[in-house]
Amino acid sequence: MNFHREPITFVGQVNLKVQSLERSLAYYQEVIGFQVLEQFEKSANLTVDGKTVILSIEQPHNVVPKQGRTTGLYHFALLLPTRSDLANIVQHFVDSGVQFGSSDHLVSEALYLSDPDGNGIEIYADRDPTEWNWENGEVKMAVDPLNFPDLLSGKKQQSWTELPAGTVMGHIHLHVSELKKTAEFYIKGLEFEVVTRFGNQALFISDGKYHHHIGLNTWNGVGAPNPFPNSVGLESFNLMLPNEEKRNKIIEQLKNIGAPLDEENGNFVTSDPSGNRIYLRV
Repeated sequence: MNFHREPITFVGQVNLKVQSLERSLAYYQEVIGFQVLEQFEKSANLTVDGKTVILSIEQPHNVVPKQGRTTGLYHFALLLPTRSDLANIVQHFVDSGVQFGSSDHLVSEALYLSDPDGNGIEIYADRDPTEWNWENGEVKMAVDPLNFPDLLSGKKQQSWTELPAGTVMGHIHLHVSELKKTAEFYIKGLEFEVVTRFGNQALFISDGKYHHHIGLNTWNGVGAPNPFPNSVGLESFNLMLPNEEKRNKIIEQLKNIGAPLDEENGNFVTSDPSGNRIYLRV
């Protein structure tokens, strides 16, 4: 988990909009295994360790269903501490009749599913970074079939009750309307570096040589519009910065490239060129 602590810049929390708070709370607790840290009339903060919020959900006023072919969330990704944790949740999904997809990305092994509103979720375990292959500054990733017999051979003899306390928000993957200005925002503004390109359709960026903290794609179409503010999907995500000095530097860089920047109750918030909102937190 060294890629999700200082001095690395990483995604700490994802904030979602849902149609029914009650339905989503049931799903995220019973199917995924979150604990509720705080619950309000139309929102809730979810945790795995009883202290740190890594997912928040809210039911907006006059909420409308998730819109297709727009910018916003492709998926958020929960990184489990160990491979045996991944095996255990596979068994839990099978026992519970939960449908899911899967992939071996070489750097990691991953499961894919969607919440009741169609918000995409990845749950994954990383391979040891010494096993990642780098070539000309880019990490090799693939979309290979997951070897379930091998994975499940490492399953612990215990039933799944909740996400392990060491689970973190591993990365976020976003639909964007184009890649050129988007790359400038994340690289010149937020100081990430490109670690993989999938042709001219997707870009994977990270800090500290992680395989990716953020994925960006145009698979919903170049020029895809922003969703309605009250539609299901991504509300925002929190970018965790190691110190005030780094945040001040990033704020200046965002101003230099003309990116939007606002202050809300002492918190700085910006938006990428596709309207994805980002809180800059220390």
